[in-house]
Formats: sequence, structure tokens, C-alpha cells
Amino acid sequence: MIARLRGIVLEAYPNRLVVDVHGVGYEVIVPLSTFDRLHAAEGLEVDLRTHLHIRETAHTLYGFASEEERDVFLMLIDRVSGIGPAIAMSVLSGMPVSRFKTCVVAGEVAELSRIKGLGKKTAERIVLELKDKVGVADTWQDAAAGQVSASAADAELALIALGYKQVDSRKALRRVLDADPAATTETLIRSALRALQG
Repeated sequence: MIARLRGIVLEAYPNRLVVDVHGVGYEVIVPLSTFDRLHAAEGLEVDLRTHLHIRETAHTLYGFASEEERDVFLMLIDRVSGIGPAIAMSVLSGMPVSRFKTCVVAGEVAELSRIKGLGKKTAERIVLELKDKVGVADTWQDAAAGQVSASAADAELALIALGYKQVDSRKALRRVLDADPAATTETLIRSALRALQG
């Protein structure tokens, strides 16, 4: 699995980059949000979080400017029935991640359905399945209300995206935070994963 890619942009298009990593050119599909955030241009060095999506007919590498974008992408394709990589990329291209989270929390189906490629039924399914299956909305609400730190919320969302239940993720993170209240997001994720697997 290719989880991260750092290299020089050889070709830059709004939805696709070719990144040279030590002489190998990787074609990476990116959402518009990543393209805009990186100001991707030929010759620029980029550092992408990636997901390699393997199908019978193709191996496609998707790239993101942040862990948050990749986590939302993975939640959409793994947790919402009928959502594949193309629709997940449309969601990330259609609105900022923070706005998407707000729409899910508030159940704003109308705004979500305005994203190209997303109809009303698909938008309803996203809201319903992310709230009911994953409990992500609770984490976003707690973070917005200041009840949990941004790093703890990001770590919890990452654990949920990896398939752990919200209640188990929250317990593991609470134990880590009790031991180290100033832990970074990466430290929280690593320590919580050890606790969850141990």
C-alpha cells in the first residue's frame, strides 16, 4: 500500500498530478481542494497522503493535501453504500472538508445534493450512514463545541476511518490523553492503535 508520496510535480492538471519520486512518475488523482491548496505547478515539490485503490481492471492512486481529506475520502468509500472513489472525489472537490462536516452534522441534504454527481438520495444516504454507522457526527459536534481538542477529534476520526468503533476509539484516546495531555495527533493515533490492538 502506498500511504504517502513526496516528490516533484512533472505534470499538473486540476484533477491529476504526475509526481516524480526518485525517477518514477506516479499518476495521482487529486480533488480540486488539494490542487488549490498545494498551488500545484510543474517543478513544485509536493507531499501527499495517498490511498491506492485496487480493482480488477485498474490500480488508481488518490492523493490528498491533508490527513483530514484522506480520512473523509476513506469514510465515504468504506462506510457509505453506493459511494465509490469518483463520488468521494466529487464531494472533496465540491466543498471544503469543514463545510462537509457541518452539513453532515446539521443534516443539510439540500446543500450536499448541489455537489456535482451527488443527487438528493445519495446526499441523504451520506448523512444517514455517517451519523448512524460511524458516529462521526458526534465527534465533529464535540470538536465544534470545544469538548474535545482538535487533535483528539482528528485522531478519533482517523481511527474510525480505519474501521474501529467510535466508543472503542474514544476510550483508547482518553487513556492516551490521561497519560500525555499534550500528545500530538500522530502520537495519539499510534498510541491508541497499540492499545486497541493489544
